[in-house]
Amino acid sequence: MTQSARVQHTSGTVFVVDDEEVLRDALSWLLRSRRLLPRAFASADDFWAAAERGDVRPDSPACLLLDMRMPGMNGMALFERLIENGWLGLMPVIFLTGHADVATAVMAVKRGAFDFVEKPFSDNALVDRVVEALAQRHEREGLRRHLSELTEREQEVMRLVIAGRANKQIADELDISVRTVEVHRARVFDKMDVKSAVELANLLRGAGLD
Repeated sequence: MTQSARVQHTSGTVFVVDDEEVLRDALSWLLRSRRLLPRAFASADDFWAAAERGDVRPDSPACLLLDMRMPGMNGMALFERLIENGWLGLMPVIFLTGHADVATAVMAVKRGAFDFVEKPFSDNALVDRVVEALAQRHEREGLRRHLSELTEREQEVMRLVIAGRANKQIADELDISVRTVEVHRARVFDKMDVKSAVELANLLRGAGLD
């Protein structure tokens, strides 16, 4: 599927966490116009309270638009809680930030946030990034499903294949025959829908699953 096709068919919930009501309403309208489901929160505290109640979950397609500066818990404090609770790999985070907070936002991206957008921003460009974040999440979920279909032995072979080991080396290391390695290797490529070790390594690296 092409990048444009993936983006066109991407759907999901977008959590908008910002203390400015006008901005929340404008983004919610725009997201609905792009067939995305917005859920707006006036503060990081409100969002986290909903998460603790189970009203917000990271295990369904979702993206978080998070303002950096808000009364009470700020965006970075909420980001830290997401990291601590293992949400970061499940729900992409895009920070909404002012010029003074760009350095902090860059640091957040290095720690795993999907991106940051500086205010004032182009509404359509922002939603484009949301769609891209959701598309990437869909792809990661698909890869995780493929990985879960691998047997324990296939996972062992896969790790050695992407490490650059030859079939004979893998056979010696796992104490199995070269023919058995070839069979496992072929099954890994088939289940992961790739044709080479390089393609497999790039696929996992690009999804952050290597």
